[in-house]
Amino acid sequence: MFGEKMNDSKTKLNIKFAGINFKNPIVPVSGTFGFGREYGEYYDLSKLGGICVKGLTVKPRLGNKPPRTAETPMGMLNSVGLQNPGVDAFIKDELPFLRKYDTVIIANISGNTIDEYAEMTEKLSDAGIDMIEVNVSCPNVKAGGMAFGTSVEGITGVTEAVMKKTKVPIMVKLSPNVTDIAAMAKSAEASGADAISLINTILGMRIDTITKKPILHNNIGGLSGPAIFPVAVRMVWQVASAVKIPLYGMGGIMSGNDAIEMMLAGASLIGVGTACFDDPYAPVRIINEIYEYATDSSITQINQLTGKVILN
Repeated sequence: MFGEKMNDSKTKLNIKFAGINFKNPIVPVSGTFGFGREYGEYYDLSKLGGICVKGLTVKPRLGNKPPRTAETPMGMLNSVGLQNPGVDAFIKDELPFLRKYDTVIIANISGNTIDEYAEMTEKLSDAGIDMIEVNVSCPNVKAGGMAFGTSVEGITGVTEAVMKKTKVPIMVKLSPNVTDIAAMAKSAEASGADAISLINTILGMRIDTITKKPILHNNIGGLSGPAIFPVAVRMVWQVASAVKIPLYGMGGIMSGNDAIEMMLAGASLIGVGTACFDDPYAPVRIINEIYEYATDSSITQINQLTGKVILN
């Protein structure tokens, strides 16, 4: 059974990340775990290191028109469009449910203006969330729709604004759709961010050869799953070499071995996302697999693996 051997083992999976204690490094990725209710029917959510909830916006959003998901070789595309009940409804209806569990709760926020990011940060911080993940992949309506996360100036502006409003650690989620991921990470760190998460999805497209139309109504979407794993590992390694703040690594992790690889690249926390759609038990299975690897390797503390890749 999950956790029985771990309680008496010399191998410890707990870590401290941005000043917060996590019982293990596995945290389901925002947008893949909802608000935990559905997965809570399968197992006790307290088994997880944390939960990063579905992305929140100031007002409720219905999201994009369907079809908004499509299968790809070794992954999936999505253009869900941030469907969510809004930050106020989350605080009122979902946060009390999540607080029933002994795990770290991370809120993910998305805004179209810097003021929206600041407003949500203040509300969530006051509501007692443990950490806030700031998604800078959103379009900046005051800059012609260019995503905040595609420029140093955009990341700096958002990060500085939320740092003025928060009482909890701030983690900036970087987009991989840039030419220099390390420069973006440095700007977040210089602006006061406590941690960085990466990578977000990579832009992709599928076309129906019968209709000759894109499969997704929105034409393009975010690619996730095992297909992007090598890109994620490379970017985590690059960012780990560029900043001193801790990293929450994600992107195509399907197994404990994938998680270990991401740790070796430089991540401390590990995000499990698309795997949850294929196997609801994926997060707890991966926790067990990490434990088995660490035990077999005589590793007493899991954070001993972070950044320990041996380069050629």
